[in-house]
Amino acid sequence: MNPDLINGMFELVGSYFTWMNAWTLFNQKETKGVYWPTMFFFSVWGLWNLYYYPALGQSFSFYAGIVLVMGNIAWVGLAVYYKKKYREEL
Repeated sequence: MNPDLINGMFELVGSYFTWMNAWTLFNQKETKGVYWPTMFFFSVWGLWNLYYYPALGQSFSFYAGIVLVMGNIAWVGLAVYYKKKYREEL
């Protein structure tokens, strides 16, 4: 196995967990006990990776990274939406 394939597999496993986080947030509609800036940081890092992987010639990591960063951004978007909605209800 080459490093691109191994890294890409980590990205895909991470994307599964990230999308499960987004799905859970969508269903529960609250972020209790979660430090949302962590997900924001990993979203920005994921965006950086979408530039960085092609520069390294790591196409599998790039495509897997797209799935991961989309999940991170979806989670952050949901967190902002539900946080704002919760504040409006108070």
